[in-house]
Amino acid sequence: MRFTVGVTGGIASGKTTAVNYLAGQGIDIVDADSVAKTVVASGSQALTAIEKHFGHNVIQNDGTLNRKYLRHIIFNDLAEKKWLEDLLHPLIGQQIVVKLQQITTPYAILVSPLLLETTQSSLVNRVLVIDTPEEAQIKRAASRDNETEEHIKAIIKTQLSPADRLKKADDTVINNGSLQALYEKLDILHSSYLIMAAKQDNNIAKKQ
Repeated sequence: MRFTVGVTGGIASGKTTAVNYLAGQGIDIVDADSVAKTVVASGSQALTAIEKHFGHNVIQNDGTLNRKYLRHIIFNDLAEKKWLEDLLHPLIGQQIVVKLQQITTPYAILVSPLLLETTQSSLVNRVLVIDTPEEAQIKRAASRDNETEEHIKAIIKTQLSPADRLKKADDTVINNGSLQALYEKLDILHSSYLIMAAKQDNNIAKKQ
């Protein structure tokens, strides 16, 4: 499997902006959120299990998952949240591995909001945390998702704390300035990841 950088961060920290920029440098991205959506696609075994457990209201008229309804349930019931995680996380992890094995760019990026809360962290060689001040997070997320600031604050409280996230980071980008400032920080990391990936490839080649 390719040298892999795991990118994570809190809600509205700038993860997507960061990985889109790195994708523009010729690096393939595996998005855990996108994988999660395919795992519960209409007709999937996982969606059938979810409907059986939570009831018909969890399915919309078009046969797809009613995410808002499900979020409301698990947000207010930790036992139900754990049930859902126990069902989905292994399936998501399996699909992420498949996608990472298909990547041929110099290194791979796995972007995941739950990278450090799940076993997904075991799939990466390096953890990059995109961090931003909480006030900026709240304003961005409330505007982007058309939610109240109180709701965004509640979501932040359910996530790994910034301090704990930063403790587990190999690399950190503080996203508190302009886009250009963010890109300049990413350019430095991109160059270092290319070197790390090349060294890994050389070591593998020597063992063969």
